[in-house]
Amino acid sequence: MELVFSTAEQYIMDLVRKAAAQIGVEAYPIGGFVRDKILGRPTKDIDIVCNGDGINLAHAVAELLPQPAKVSFFKTYGTAQMRIQGIEVEFVGARKESYSPDSRNPSVSPGTLEDDQKRRDFTINALAVSLAPESYATVIDPFDGLLDLQDKIIRTPLLPDQTFSDDPLRMMRAIRFATQLSFHIEVSCFESICRQKERIKIISKERIADELNKIMMSAKPSIGFDLLFRSGLLEIILPQLAALSGTEYIDNKGHKDNFYHSIQVLDNIVPHTDNLWLRWAALLHDVGKAPTKRFEKGHGWTFHGHEVVSGKMVPKIFGNLKLPLNEKMLYTRKIIELHHRPVALTKENITDSAIRRLLFDAGEDIDDLMTLCEADITSKNAQKVKKFLENFELVRQKLKEIEEKDKIRNWQPPISGEEIMETFGLSPSREVGQIKTAIREAILDGLILNNYEAARNYMLAFAESLSLKPQNK
Repeated sequence: MELVFSTAEQYIMDLVRKAAAQIGVEAYPIGGFVRDKILGRPTKDIDIVCNGDGINLAHAVAELLPQPAKVSFFKTYGTAQMRIQGIEVEFVGARKESYSPDSRNPSVSPGTLEDDQKRRDFTINALAVSLAPESYATVIDPFDGLLDLQDKIIRTPLLPDQTFSDDPLRMMRAIRFATQLSFHIEVSCFESICRQKERIKIISKERIADELNKIMMSAKPSIGFDLLFRSGLLEIILPQLAALSGTEYIDNKGHKDNFYHSIQVLDNIVPHTDNLWLRWAALLHDVGKAPTKRFEKGHGWTFHGHEVVSGKMVPKIFGNLKLPLNEKMLYTRKIIELHHRPVALTKENITDSAIRRLLFDAGEDIDDLMTLCEADITSKNAQKVKKFLENFELVRQKLKEIEEKDKIRNWQPPISGEEIMETFGLSPSREVGQIKTAIREAILDGLILNNYEAARNYMLAFAESLSLKPQNK
């Protein structure tokens, strides 16, 4: 099989061929670039392996460019990077590796192209391309990776137990590629992942989170989370989510499997957002159902307050995975804690006050919240789904009407704390807080308009109930 390169890729290949000939080495595009070219997927970068010094090859390529190019190189790893015509190109010398049981960092020594292909994680990532004149653009495929691409199979070049034990992160990469490409993990490989799952504990949380985020951003992330669960990896890396699995029956009353519901909600939200943290909110929105599950006679299964418990669990989950504990975590937590509020509004006569409070609490994230609520509908009953969506549309319309009238979204107090203190001659105190809270609640309850004049009049009346009088100026 021969690859067909784009104009920019062809330019890079010509440069690499010429530079390799000048310094007396052989060079080969390899790995994900080759795989994605064959699959017709977009390619953003090119990995070049050579039977020599990759850093020297990168500098030789740079010297052939009409304009100077910056070469970033890392002597410790023997790698170099540069950008050519908008494409990131990485150079490395071919190598062979050996591993110790307690680390995924190998001992590395120079090797041949075949050695380098053997050390690759999967057959579909071990494909290389010849740049030699007599075999130009021909795929070099020692492990039948082309056949695996055709059959949509994830398989290791060597015995899977050795591959996954050497570098346990490859277990998550297998699942991630299966998710991104909609491929199947070969049976013996998946069985090996199940056997080797405890080895994931030597991998840094940052690397695990990176793979989870890539699964999360795929077109159908439920594939990955199902594989993580069935392999036993999820119980180790995200036990709070794994705990949602299963159903239980008492008095012939059961509840749905909240794990599979959660990953269905995640799939549902994918077409509507590329926001990673909203996708995390979708995945974790019901994570509090495991600790709040109760069976109540006459009512069946209940999960009272699970949305609040779910939100409280987010900082620990993010901390354990070394995900950011900044505004991204706070956003995820807020969306989760609020996700039942719009649902409640569909089950009662919607009051303006309830809508104002939801707008106030959700702020700029109200649209994301509604997106999650609609994704949360996983019923197989078409009539139920239709009814839920119609109800949510009514809530959306009411939100729009109230926002246009009352301007509660991203609400700022019409009266500042400074003005309250100046008006009544107060220093920072409980009374200042009471007045601010009273004004806010009066606006949210619709007792007064959301403007300065109404708020000041209300402030003066409320302050009188606290025996406070305006200072004479």
